[in-house]
Amino acid sequence: MKKFNVAVVGATGAVGQELLKILKERNFPIGQLKLLATERSAGKKIEYNGTEYIVENTTAEAFEGVDIALFAGGSASKDFAREAANRGAVVVDNSSAFRMDPDVPLVVPEVNPEDVKLHKGIIANPNCSTIIMVVALKPVHDAAKIKRVVVSTYQAVSGAGKEAIDELAAQVKLLSEGNDVSAEVFPYQIAYNLIPHIDVFSDLDYTKEEWKMVNETKKILHDESIQITATTVRVPIFRSHSESVNIETERKVSATEAKELLASAPGVIVQDKPEKKEYPMPLYTSDRDEVFIGRIREDNSIANGLNLWVVADQLRKGAATNAVQIAELIVKYNCFL
Repeated sequence: MKKFNVAVVGATGAVGQELLKILKERNFPIGQLKLLATERSAGKKIEYNGTEYIVENTTAEAFEGVDIALFAGGSASKDFAREAANRGAVVVDNSSAFRMDPDVPLVVPEVNPEDVKLHKGIIANPNCSTIIMVVALKPVHDAAKIKRVVVSTYQAVSGAGKEAIDELAAQVKLLSEGNDVSAEVFPYQIAYNLIPHIDVFSDLDYTKEEWKMVNETKKILHDESIQITATTVRVPIFRSHSESVNIETERKVSATEAKELLASAPGVIVQDKPEKKEYPMPLYTSDRDEVFIGRIREDNSIANGLNLWVVADQLRKGAATNAVQIAELIVKYNCFL
């Protein structure tokens, strides 16, 4: 099997570490591996597949000879993604920098895999909450055309990085010991709390996270006509995002049909037995790649409506796994620069 030179940018962070884990799990055909990070992290040692690698400082020259560059996100994307592409690497980028660029495909492999072929050097990984939602929307949209989506998210702290995980853990410990806590990563205490605010506030008092779900979904599904509104909430969960998704379709889709459509969709596990109290929960979906869907029922308030409860590990399917799946499509379609 042909092997490819791969760079992981942001290798020391939460998503970077997850990328390495999934590359190994999926046995991605790596020839040479470069681990890149900020100057502060350069020099650290990371073990991958039995070999110890020294993390290098991210520079434009570091991408010479690289076939695929997986960017974990952050400022490095704006600084180096185009430089990497100019040196012949196909970039798979986890940041929001290029998602709405008309020349950059925004790809979820279970939804729009063929879009990978349209790249001009950069392929964007969508927002984690968007990825999770569109995997659930796609089979329903294909069957009955979705007119409107109302989504509320319940997002784990790991979506904000390792520092956020550490902050939640520290706050829980301090509060259990009767101590006061302070907030640094989040604007308020996150332990035993919910914060209806992810990213900065933007147009119409929606946050950027909410607008990402609106705009990215339309781009991925190639349908600007879908009306979408979102409310995104940070919850004191370490891992796995949950979403309450209300859908209105052009024709009626029964709960039975919806369950059949979703059960046969790629990357989906239907977990929906209310009589046995079986439904998706973050506790049991973490460290999995599938999107779990349950509480599938007809919306009794409108003629053609459905309610879904959707849960998935946002570090894996919502970020790293989706990026590695895109890299696999690059290899499959042989769409290198």
